[in-house]
This record gives sequence, C-alpha cells and structure tokens, in this order.
Amino acid sequence: MKIGVDEAGRGSVIGPLVVCAFASISQTHLKELGVKDSKDLSKKKRDELFEILSKMPHNIVICSPERIDNSLNLNDLEVELFAEALTIMPEGEIMLDACDVNADRFARNVSSKSNLNCVAEHKADENHPEVSAASIIAKVTRDRAVEQLSKEMGVDLGSGYPSDPKTKTAVKELVKGERPHECLRWSWKTVSDAWGGTPPPRPNALQRTLF
Repeated sequence: MKIGVDEAGRGSVIGPLVVCAFASISQTHLKELGVKDSKDLSKKKRDELFEILSKMPHNIVICSPERIDNSLNLNDLEVELFAEALTIMPEGEIMLDACDVNADRFARNVSSKSNLNCVAEHKADENHPEVSAASIIAKVTRDRAVEQLSKEMGVDLGSGYPSDPKTKTAVKELVKGERPHECLRWSWKTVSDAWGGTPPPRPNALQRTLF
C-alpha cells in the first residue's frame, strides 16, 4: 500500500488549508486514470478524478483560518495537519509532499508527531501518483469550500490567493467591519495591509464561549 499526503491552500488569504492522505494499491491504475499533480490538470479533469478518487481510501483534514491564526507558525501547523491526516489510514509506505525547505526535517517531524515512518520530497505531487491523488482531493475540496463561501456571502472571493485580483477586491470589502471577516487569515500581510495596520487579536473558540 502506497500512501501519499499533500495540501492545498497554504498561501491563500481566504478560506481553509486542506490536507489529504490517500492510500493506493496500484500506482499503475492511478496513472491510467490520468492522475497527476492537480496544478497540471484542468478544473474539469480534477472534478472528474475527484469523483473517482474520493471513493478510494483517504482522509481529509480541513484547517480553518482561525486555527491558522492561532498557531505559532505555518510549518509546525502543517506537521500537525499531516500527522492528523495519517491517523486513520491503513499501513503502508508513506510519501509526503514536503512543506519545509528541508524535506528530511519535515519527514522527521511528521514521523515523530504521527509515530509512523514517513519520507518527504519536494514536488512529490509530480513524481508519486499517490501524492498526486492526494493533491487532487485536497485542491478540489478547498476550491469547493471557497466557492461555497462566495455563494453564502454573495461576494466573489476568487481563488482566495493574494495574487488574484478578485481576491484582492474581496479582502478590501471583508475588512470593513469592526473586525476582519472570519473567512480571512488575519495574520496574513494582505489582511493587515487592507486593514491599515495589525488586526485585533483573533478570539479562539474558547474565548468566544466565555465572552
């Protein structure tokens, strides 16, 4: 069994960070389906593959903007999220798409957190079909979450990434209240720039319950 883990939304300013662990019995079958790095596929193809791949063993962890803002740093948080994604996966050889400039360090940290033996590579989503599959599920899950937010809020949020003109416009609108909107990552520079300074501390779930 080959298990791949990848994320989507690391650099986004809007919406969740999504991590997926995917288990594959046959890499050949994945290649025959046309599985490859999600960034190299059209939206239509990603959606088609998502419907097939989501019926295979996988686990998705959706990390909210709130959790991102209340974490010490993104690298440590992603170690936690990758370990969480692996918690209910079957036994197998684990390949991670490295989220650290030092791939070996990332593998060691996730291995320590999960108590599993992990290997990590940069661009693993390009070189290992099981990681490609994880990348597809993670990206489609995240894209659909942002699309749903757009519908619920009546605002075109774009892709959620700071380089997207639609997202830039949306961020300016979403900081006009007493606090930035909950869907934003308050700790991102894009938000503080639009806010005109450092936003107030973000209350966590416990603080909201108490106050």
